[in-house]
Amino acid sequence: MNERVTMLRQRSLETEAYISAERAELLTEFYRGAGNFSIPVKRALAFKYLLEKKKICINEGELIVGERGPAPKATYTYPELCCHSLEDLDILDSRQKISFKVSPEVRSVYEERIIPYWEGKSMRDLIFTEMSEQWKTAYDAGIFTEFMEQRAPGHTVLDNKIYRLGCLDFIAEIDAHLERLDFLNDVDAYYKQQELKAMRISAEAIVQFAKRYAEKAIELSHTETDALRKTELENIAEVCSYVPAHAPRNFQEALQAYWFVHLGVITELNTWDAFSPGRLDQHLYPFYKKGVAEGTLSDEQARELLQCFWVKFNNQPAPPKVGVTAAESGTYTDFANINSGGLKADGSDGVNEVTYLVLDVIDEMRLLQPSSNIQLSKKNPDRFLKRAARIIRKGWGQPSVFNADTVVEELLRQGKSIEDARQGGTSGCVETGAFGKESYILTGYFNLPKILELVLHNGLDPRTGQQLGVKTGDPQTFDSFEALFDAFKKQLHYFMDIKVEGSNIIERLYASYMPSPFLSLLIDDCVAKGKDYNDGGARYNTNYVQGVGLGSLTDMLAGLKYHVFDQKDLTIVQLLRALEDNFSGHEAVRQQLMNKTPHFGNDQDYADEVMVDIFNAYYDEVNGRPNTKGGVYRINMLPTTCHVYFGSVIGATPEGRKAWEPLSEGISPVQGADRLGPTAVIKSASKLDHARTGGTLLNLKFTPQVLEGDDGLNKLAHLVRSYFRMGGHHIQFNVVSAKTLRAAQAEPEKYRDLIVRVAGYSDYFCDLSEALQEEIIGRTEHSVF
Repeated sequence: MNERVTMLRQRSLETEAYISAERAELLTEFYRGAGNFSIPVKRALAFKYLLEKKKICINEGELIVGERGPAPKATYTYPELCCHSLEDLDILDSRQKISFKVSPEVRSVYEERIIPYWEGKSMRDLIFTEMSEQWKTAYDAGIFTEFMEQRAPGHTVLDNKIYRLGCLDFIAEIDAHLERLDFLNDVDAYYKQQELKAMRISAEAIVQFAKRYAEKAIELSHTETDALRKTELENIAEVCSYVPAHAPRNFQEALQAYWFVHLGVITELNTWDAFSPGRLDQHLYPFYKKGVAEGTLSDEQARELLQCFWVKFNNQPAPPKVGVTAAESGTYTDFANINSGGLKADGSDGVNEVTYLVLDVIDEMRLLQPSSNIQLSKKNPDRFLKRAARIIRKGWGQPSVFNADTVVEELLRQGKSIEDARQGGTSGCVETGAFGKESYILTGYFNLPKILELVLHNGLDPRTGQQLGVKTGDPQTFDSFEALFDAFKKQLHYFMDIKVEGSNIIERLYASYMPSPFLSLLIDDCVAKGKDYNDGGARYNTNYVQGVGLGSLTDMLAGLKYHVFDQKDLTIVQLLRALEDNFSGHEAVRQQLMNKTPHFGNDQDYADEVMVDIFNAYYDEVNGRPNTKGGVYRINMLPTTCHVYFGSVIGATPEGRKAWEPLSEGISPVQGADRLGPTAVIKSASKLDHARTGGTLLNLKFTPQVLEGDDGLNKLAHLVRSYFRMGGHHIQFNVVSAKTLRAAQAEPEKYRDLIVRVAGYSDYFCDLSEALQEEIIGRTEHSVF
């Protein structure tokens, strides 16, 4: 890093995150005086008002400009989605880890203006008003979560259109569609007209927003005494005058055009925190190649611009949550994810010179944001994988690794065209989608082990004593494992009906009340259809329900099958009594379950076949259910950090886990249960059909010593290639010893820069909750292959 980038990076790391009331104040101000417009047009006018009134911020020394808030780490809130209470603000200001400072002025603004206006009007208020009592009961019990009660639909990824077209081109396309509207024969013509008008207003707004930055750069240049910086500011002004109104002409304009679009999306709505640029290396390569050929761009200049771009992501903390999750859920990471490598649209190797520049930047910047991954195809060279592996073994959790060939297969199975599939990839944690063409929405997590707990109590929740589920029978009457598993499937069906019914209603609420015209402008085929992104405008529309606790549930059911029904060395009565007592006085039973039972993750068919049965039951229950936007529901298997929360609502379980402890994460084995090495883990994990999902998450942990030298690097590369040959979707690594993590717990001030892979993202170990720290420490530490 040069002096400029070192300064920008350090400033980003040292700046404290705080709540900015700017957006909430401006939005409230707009809605108080808004006229009588259709909802899409009103949303677009609100977006325009925000971009016209928000503070313009150009930081010292930067080359890529623009902040979501009035300054770096100034964090916006979204009261139209969920309005923070004064108690929420106090919690955010005072919580020990991942705090957001709240000034007395901000608290006063909320108390006097924001809360009084939005009380009862937010999407969260509306959602909870419309949900059934069954849904609310299941939600409160921890059966599932619902993403859209605090976030707008999102995790969206852009394709290459903004590098080929400017917003003026988008406006011309919109005008052409407006002219062709048929009010005589199309009953939806009016609704299309309003949506297209809203998109047009949004496109104009982002162009004017960029011009405000151009004006600010010129203003700063007039008082700048350093000749080099004066020239840089004049160049920034020229860039911002040109993009995103027009298609970019060079490398810097391409990065700046994306960044303005990124700010537009995350200012319009909080789209589950994330918006991503997609295949950044492939999008930028034509500009890099042209600049190098013309002599106007060197590798050093391209690297510096990318490094400045990385800092912009790290300046944007994810907006904090409300209610109980304001206290429980803490990370600054907003899940923007950079894809590199993979395939081109024609199916050839997608790795290029910019790919390696991006990997260098990931390595050098070592920032939490943006998240990064490599898309690894059989067609990609080993040099690419090994360059990524050299970063991975440094032990800070990036990049993660995805099987590009399996991702393409997943998208093809979902009905995407081959070109759209090859140009797709992954975002957020591990989710698969067709970039720039799909609304692929995460609806929430589903607590699979909780379903078994209800089965073992005939639908009663032992934590609350409430009859939560359907009565599937006294477990003492189950005369076979098949009877038990049938009861599990019945209980699963009951709660999935509740979950999907609620999600469909929420989907309609967002379509009706919270359109996103700016985001719609960027996604095929919203303009052509005249329909909003939140209302089925995208070419593809997929909803996901994320299954959590696969490893835990596998070992629970394997323990029941093995000891109660096959070996018959435990009765169901003995087992239930041990669970009820949280194994107090039943340590022999607990040791029997933990140490004398086949466990997932050890390449043991007995347990792995149970895992496949669970996976198939979950897939059959969810996959293909229709959503309200012309698409269907599908599954993926990831928890983020929800496996900790879901474990906190489940008592002791039949694999020896004590009450309230975390569940397994992703498709990883139960913490400490995989005892035969990493090759056994990947063989177990590969037995499910990853291509039937929209993403699976596998975590492995190694001691640093095992990956040392060329031999260690080659072993890591072979492990990844082997797993992907078996059809695995994703794999990621923590390269750190439990001893180091324990030391960090004891003396956090000495380990402030220790970064670990949590689930689909990395975070500072010392910023994690104690429960999450313990869960990561508990993961099996592989010291040999």
